[in-house]
Amino acid sequence: MFMRKRFFSLLLAVGTLVPLVNANASYRFANFKAHPPVHIHGQAGASPVGLTPVQIKTVYHLPQTGGAGTVAIIGAYDDKTIEQDLGVFSKQFGLPDCTTANGCFEKHLMSKTVKSDSGWAMETSLDVEWVHAIAPQAKILLVSATTPSGTNLLNAIDYARGRSDVVSVSMSWGGAEFSDETTLDQHFVSDHGVTFFASSGDNGAGVSWPAVSPNVVGVGGTTLNLSSGGALNSESAWNGSGGGVSAYENEPDFQKNYTIAKAGGKRAVPDVSYNADPASGFAIYKTTGKSKKGWYTVGGTSAGAPQWAAIKALGNSADNQKFYTDKASTGQAAFFRDIKSGTNGGCGYYCDARKRYDYVTGLGSPLTMKF
Repeated sequence: MFMRKRFFSLLLAVGTLVPLVNANASYRFANFKAHPPVHIHGQAGASPVGLTPVQIKTVYHLPQTGGAGTVAIIGAYDDKTIEQDLGVFSKQFGLPDCTTANGCFEKHLMSKTVKSDSGWAMETSLDVEWVHAIAPQAKILLVSATTPSGTNLLNAIDYARGRSDVVSVSMSWGGAEFSDETTLDQHFVSDHGVTFFASSGDNGAGVSWPAVSPNVVGVGGTTLNLSSGGALNSESAWNGSGGGVSAYENEPDFQKNYTIAKAGGKRAVPDVSYNADPASGFAIYKTTGKSKKGWYTVGGTSAGAPQWAAIKALGNSADNQKFYTDKASTGQAAFFRDIKSGTNGGCGYYCDARKRYDYVTGLGSPLTMKF
């Protein structure tokens, strides 16, 4: 998902994880640029291959219908055919129409000269189509930043969080931490009870911004193993899931109260998880861009952020404060599937899934829409 090799190094000293940080001391927010994080599995086809809305809702105990308020999706560039593509997706899976005309879909361009980009269009298709799949009655606001620079993406976030109809914001992108990131945490707060969700990264152990902000729900990745009939056999940590300990953000109260081992007083990520492995990926339909038009199977932690944002629209209660309280309760098994197997690297404790909280899948995957 995020370009890691040029940015990060991993150090282990005296049994303590040194957070993954940019090796270039001059790297700051002004240098930040997000990349289209979606992963394609196989080739485009004339018919869908991959997980369907009914399958994923069954795995995660989500209702087949529902949703209220507006889910805002923050992306870059203009996907000129996204409304038509959403129509094809909706018809294929028996979902209600979601159009500009009926008030369900809205695209807001942050400038009059937003170009198109094939990679970001793939991401947009995943985000928009699967928000609608999870919360069919919720409205969708697609906010298209002029470019994927940090400044332009924050401008798009500020637009979304300023709207009173928005209940959640999805950010399926990210990149290396930077030393001035703590000065930006206020951009992930609203006056309307909005919850912000961001992908934790797709290159294994390592911390990504904005998922690392204490005001954002960081979404890690898992691998679903289904039977030939679609029943769940197992769910394990995906080897690409990003996670670790922040170099700059202090541990927020909701994590202090829960008590996370070996965090060292710093922000731990991710908070929650969701299917992300492209091999157990999601069916999407896409036509904008130079790549072949048609159905794709895609994955990445970029799939989890919009679908968790849609879960917020289903129950209007999903946020970090409730997540950590629920996980610490005696009824924790009603809220999360605890992911206890799998790894995202060779860094020992910080790279292995385990009971309770871990730095690969967080608190676990959803088993309800109510937290």
